[in-house]
Amino acid sequence: MDESLRAVPDFKRVILHLDMDAFFTSVEQADDPLLQGKPVVIGQSLRGVASAASYEARKYGIRSAMPIVQAKKLCPHAVFLPGRMSRYREISVKIMNIMRALCPVVEQASVDEAYADISGTRRIFGPPENIARHLKAEILAATNLTCSVGIAPNKFLAKIASDWNKPGGLTCIPPADVPAFLRDLPLGRIPGVGKQFQEELRRIGVTTIPHVLAHPRTYWSELMGKRGAFLHDRACGIDDSPVVPGSDPKSCSAENTLDRDTLDRTLLERWLLIQAERIGRELRGLGKKGLTVTLKIKFQDFSSITRSRTLARPTDITTEIFEAGRMLLTAEKLPQPVRLIGTGVSNFRFVQAELPLMPDAGRKRSQQLDQAMDRIRDKFGNKSILRAEAAIREPDAVNDLLSQKNRTSNGQ
Repeated sequence: MDESLRAVPDFKRVILHLDMDAFFTSVEQADDPLLQGKPVVIGQSLRGVASAASYEARKYGIRSAMPIVQAKKLCPHAVFLPGRMSRYREISVKIMNIMRALCPVVEQASVDEAYADISGTRRIFGPPENIARHLKAEILAATNLTCSVGIAPNKFLAKIASDWNKPGGLTCIPPADVPAFLRDLPLGRIPGVGKQFQEELRRIGVTTIPHVLAHPRTYWSELMGKRGAFLHDRACGIDDSPVVPGSDPKSCSAENTLDRDTLDRTLLERWLLIQAERIGRELRGLGKKGLTVTLKIKFQDFSSITRSRTLARPTDITTEIFEAGRMLLTAEKLPQPVRLIGTGVSNFRFVQAELPLMPDAGRKRSQQLDQAMDRIRDKFGNKSILRAEAAIREPDAVNDLLSQKNRTSNGQ
């Protein structure tokens, strides 16, 4: 496969996908040699889920998003850790800087994965796998972590390739081999074709890519609309989506699974304030303000609701975000105890693009307070200062590290 990829002219598209191997747990094992070779799981609360599992833990059937209760039954002797998102982001920044130094165009997809468009680099670096090997070696030397790399003509195939031979793999899919590669590929390996979509297809007798290709694109478009067209394109190996460097997040959010289900509105409001502080600081770091605040609630029976409120003007002020979330919570009757509560801000506007309005002394004081608290936290850490009304014991909630992992870190 490598030889045919070497023959690709410079003007052909070559996409590289980097995926760190068991990132969260690998960082913990690199930082603490006593954990090496042991099954390690990120997640401790019996009400939470596993954010990550080491390869040793995966041998027992443990996977990310699995309830911790189930994980402990599968492997009682595993080491269960709370997770350190700030440390993972610190290592992520190092990895992405290495990648940007080697690759001309890089798009960070999450804290532990990224795409690079390395088209046209063969005359400088040689075959594309040369860049991949150099990248893997530099990351290992700088972080003591391994990664897997996929190289293909587009993003979706590169992502599949990076997962093909984990851990530490390097898989290349040259253009000439794409049809043969896809022919035997399970539909579930295509990014975007989840279990629900697979079940819909199974009900109409479609379980393989050749089944999809038995009908033209127009058939699938008429049958399933955009999803059908997407499915046929992927079955043909088509993905024209570009690698977009420095792509901005579309929202900032935070959520917590409570240690005990509750109807205590005072407690729920305290969590909304903690989340508003976290979101406000992230917005200020990004230089953005949001117009829409969203409240998310998951109840005892795992049913969930979302409610949104559009503000009169964009904000990054903690108290304004909190007040919007609090009003949304007040409007809900809470028919059963709450298991999870979350806040999000979206519909972004850049700070410098906001038109000046009439002076508001109260708003100005809130902005100054936020800025002062940001400076203290930058110097002494996130827990160095907090509002008195936001004081909640750590065990009262489970931070959702899994959702944070799937957001681009942006160096925050």
